[in-house]
Amino acid sequence: SPTAPTTPTNPTFTATLPPGNETPAIVGGEAAGSGTATVTIVTTKDGAGNVTAATATFVVVMSGFPAGTTISNAHIHAAAAGTNGAVVVPSGITNGANVVAANGTVSFTAANLTITPVDVANQILANPAGFYFNVHTTLNPGGVARGQLVRQ
Repeated sequence: SPTAPTTPTNPTFTATLPPGNETPAIVGGEAAGSGTATVTIVTTKDGAGNVTAATATFVVVMSGFPAGTTISNAHIHAAAAGTNGAVVVPSGITNGANVVAANGTVSFTAANLTITPVDVANQILANPAGFYFNVHTTLNPGGVARGQLVRQ
């Protein structure tokens, strides 16, 4: 007989997002900004403790950017610090939905993002430092601020 699923758990990760972490590093007005990302992964496990499903929620706070800076995307990439990697957990935010205010700040949330395949969630849980959170802007479409994930 199949085992009953266990209660979901919510591991949390943070990433400090300075533009200097980008490869190559950001120059110009957007280089003065920074931010933080909190990533919560909700996992569902079977009776044996294996992750059977996972979703993510991103909460991002950015400051010090020029007013009017347009956030074009944000997501998790697979790669170590100093190297660029493929997107593995997209945010689904739309270009221009988040614009930096006159005081240089913007915050946004992307919730209930399905992580597929579920193996990606297992890899993040096992080695968060092998993944980075990246925010992109219209001026810097390759990324404006990034940081490796750290489990809390």
